[in-house]
Amino acid sequence: MKKKFITNSFRVVALTALLLSGQSCKDILDEQVISSIGNDYINTPKGFEDATRAAYSSLRNFYASERGLTMTEYGTDIYQAGADGSYKGFHFYDSQLNSSYDIIQQVWEELYRGINTCNAVIERAPSTAGVSDATKKLRVAEVKFLRAHYYFILTQQFGGIDLRLTETLGPTKKITRATETDMYKAIVADLEAAIPDLDPKIRSNDYGRATKGAAEHLLARVYLTKATSSAKAADDYAKAATLAQSVINNYGFKLLPDFASVFAQGAGEINDEVIFAVQYTSDPLTNINSANTNNGDGNKLHLYFGMQYDVQPGMKRDVANDRPFKRLRPTTYLLETVFKDRVNDSRYKKTFKDTWYSNNPGTNLNTSFDNSKPKITLKAGDTAIYIPGVEWTLAQRAAKPYQVLTPSLYNAALFPTLQKFLDPLRPDLTYEQGSRDYLAFRLAETYLILAEAQFKQGKIQEATDAINVVRRRAAFPGKAAAMEITAAQMDMNMIYEERARELAGEQVRWFDLKRWGNLVERVKLYNPDAAANVKETNNLRPIPQTQIDRTEKGADGGSGFPQNPGY
Repeated sequence: MKKKFITNSFRVVALTALLLSGQSCKDILDEQVISSIGNDYINTPKGFEDATRAAYSSLRNFYASERGLTMTEYGTDIYQAGADGSYKGFHFYDSQLNSSYDIIQQVWEELYRGINTCNAVIERAPSTAGVSDATKKLRVAEVKFLRAHYYFILTQQFGGIDLRLTETLGPTKKITRATETDMYKAIVADLEAAIPDLDPKIRSNDYGRATKGAAEHLLARVYLTKATSSAKAADDYAKAATLAQSVINNYGFKLLPDFASVFAQGAGEINDEVIFAVQYTSDPLTNINSANTNNGDGNKLHLYFGMQYDVQPGMKRDVANDRPFKRLRPTTYLLETVFKDRVNDSRYKKTFKDTWYSNNPGTNLNTSFDNSKPKITLKAGDTAIYIPGVEWTLAQRAAKPYQVLTPSLYNAALFPTLQKFLDPLRPDLTYEQGSRDYLAFRLAETYLILAEAQFKQGKIQEATDAINVVRRRAAFPGKAAAMEITAAQMDMNMIYEERARELAGEQVRWFDLKRWGNLVERVKLYNPDAAANVKETNNLRPIPQTQIDRTEKGADGGSGFPQNPGY
């Protein structure tokens, strides 16, 4: 059993009713008491601890959710639209992507709800009796980490927004937009204040809480992003590198020897490579976030990357192969360029599922996509589908007693399936609420942050050394030397592709493209679904229309909270 710190969804009435003005269908929010717990409960020792735990629960709204995945992996250079699913405006960058999308509003409202919980803990800590000063200092540091984390997500998605650093006790229509510079100043200040007071170690009985290493990793990511924003400073890359080196050297984190083992489910989820994880369990009551809707979702990433295996001859849906929602299809660029090396690099083999074994056997079954043979006969456990990842001749396919899916046969429903998040521990084949932890920060990314920051400072050999640590780990046995690159091969394209190889599907790609300033360029080059419509406007998401509509008008009668350009 995983031994973890579980973030329950406690909310005192004041926190539930904070609700920046975009929380109701009416002009002014109708507050509803959903708990008999009074507003002063947070000032008690147990209430203070419960509120701190509650501040973590908003992470589940974004990470390992349909909302967060849609806003980070759809419409990039490595993933295009699958056959099914909602929110395809994020894939196509067309008129469907607008300020009325419910998931945009949900992320906005839930992260602000988490921010206000953080604000309440910070403001009320000094007056809370019965809690030691040391505990107060630690809990305030944790929620400053969380507040910075939430604002960092919102700033990357929406730009400068409403910056609230004090507790909101009731509905308000007075909302203003801060500058991007103001946002980064607040984010950096929170993390710099948190780092000295956080625990340097991950505690097994408190696993899941923020630590010093997690805050340094996040701040390194913040500086790397800030360096290409309107808030950039000359020393951003140097600071990112220093923080990444501290995470690598000071806390005992280690890359696991095998890339695939990083994603082992169950006890393997807690391992030496994980710096910070958003926790899920098999109990839906512990998986809730602090919103009033979408509670108990669990980790849902297992649903979205699967191909339509379950209607193919010899196959039916089962728990082991998961529910194929067919939301994200890997681009040709990802499969054939990023993962071109399959002799030395094990990550193609370990990232994508290539074999399906028959769980619905039969005789003289009609083939579906493989035109090299009209029928196949399968016993239980026989290979039913194989994806070699390269083209085979008609004769090569015909010689196999199963269907062979080659690249020329890929379509919106049939494609290599990302297997990092498959969840065979679900209780039945229809169950959606996955129990995997979401690995928010892991050491391989720290090395990639370090490599990028060093490269940007002109430290090419140091950057090469950092990226080679990740590449050597990814090698097949005996191929580590062949995986190493030289300083002459080290460039930004190597960083673009190495982050895709290592982190595909892990809710970072849209952020990466925006940071690099090449979202439009790379989507036009590599994503045929989005190429026609993507434009510079799409480096920001639309502000939820509900927020704009319920904000007090400006002195000129216009909106007090202007929409992002182009929406």
